[in-house]
Amino acid sequence: MTLARARRLPRWVVRNGPPALVFTAMLTAWEAYVRLRDVPPYILPSPSLVLQTLVTDRGILFPALLVTLQTTFGALAAAVLGGVGLAVLFAQWKWVERSLLPLAIVLQVTPIVAIAPLLLIYLEAPAAVLVCAFLVAFFPILANTTLGLTSADRNLIDLFTLYRATRWQTLIYLRLPTALPYFLGGLRIGGGLALIGAIVAELAAGNAGKGAGLAFRIAEAGYRLNIPRMFAALTLISLTGIAIFAVLSVFSFSLLARWHDSAAGRER
Repeated sequence: MTLARARRLPRWVVRNGPPALVFTAMLTAWEAYVRLRDVPPYILPSPSLVLQTLVTDRGILFPALLVTLQTTFGALAAAVLGGVGLAVLFAQWKWVERSLLPLAIVLQVTPIVAIAPLLLIYLEAPAAVLVCAFLVAFFPILANTTLGLTSADRNLIDLFTLYRATRWQTLIYLRLPTALPYFLGGLRIGGGLALIGAIVAELAAGNAGKGAGLAFRIAEAGYRLNIPRMFAALTLISLTGIAIFAVLSVFSFSLLARWHDSAAGRER
């Protein structure tokens, strides 16, 4: 196909066509390999069997998905409130940043799989899972928002100071708009990490026999050697992660498209 013909295609075809073709080719090769080599489903189920399992086991998988989604969005909301609130405090008072940032870094660098069993001792399983997902999603939002609040143009800060703007006026009219693209970038990262944190914590809770989310269903299917159900649950997790990223990307684009170069450049 020539470059001129490619330019005449609709934009959504040019943008989504190559990944769709690659994904379709991968599924076709997977299906052909399983059928031609007669691979048993307890070793590697075919994509068609995974889809069939997704339909037949929907009464088990979709309620578990709702539990995982509830944990993910609850943790993400808490991470947004905590991350943005703490970043504002960091920007307003440096002594707060010097006091609390090391603690936030310690929580970030400690593997969540090591924290989850400890939290399950002190908290009920749903609360422990929520806290684990919150800890994973919290730091990217905090770090990105803090970077954005401190990235305001120095000349504009001097101008606000010249006109005797208060600290809070500078925050509201200069620092927060500057930090918005950074915050939205952290939000997109945090959305995916909240899902990962929920899955990891559910696996730890599932080992204690207290979980009911998708990760628990994966562990349960593994114990029963129900491999197609494991693949079906993994498919739901992957689709959920893609959907969260897509929704947050559209939300970010809608807020930035009219004034920020990072989003306006995509329309050109």
